[in-house]
Amino acid sequence: MTLDPSRSRPVAGWLPALGLALLLGLLAPTARAHEGHGDEAPPATAGRALPRFAATSELFELVGVLDGQRLTLYLDHAADNAPVRDAQLELQLGSRSFKPRAVGVGEFELQLDAPLAEGSHALNATVRTAQDSDLLAAELDLHEDAHAEAATGGGPRRLALWGGALAGAALLAALLLTLARRLRAKNNA
Repeated sequence: MTLDPSRSRPVAGWLPALGLALLLGLLAPTARAHEGHGDEAPPATAGRALPRFAATSELFELVGVLDGQRLTLYLDHAADNAPVRDAQLELQLGSRSFKPRAVGVGEFELQLDAPLAEGSHALNATVRTAQDSDLLAAELDLHEDAHAEAATGGGPRRLALWGGALAGAALLAALLLTLARRLRAKNNA
């Protein structure tokens, strides 16, 4: 096959631009705006995910996070997610009763005297305010595998983005190599 030099020049001029556009298109999803200017929340740092639970009713939402033997509880109004002021909280964890201490508006802490065993733990919370009282129920799931999976966040997506970027770079290299061969063949002819 013989190439017409007058027709190969425009195509050869487009090859590097096409390769660069393809590479930039593949890399664009990996680019991030600096803090405060992106559409997405900043990526979570990889680390250990702490066990947690959530209990909701028509009046209240209670979220608990277990860090070793310290259980931190966050109590909000279900209607507007505002922290509950001046609430009293009693917790039933398995067969034991606890009275967490208030450490802030809608925030409570409880120091357990021993670590909880692996498995599911039934949890009931009684919430009392000047106007309302309610009973919330949840389960605290302590299985190491479930929390390890949550800590890896974004791994497959990040791998796919890097794979696409490497494929784009390989395609660009192939296009540039083809262009170089054509130019060398033209100069040798």
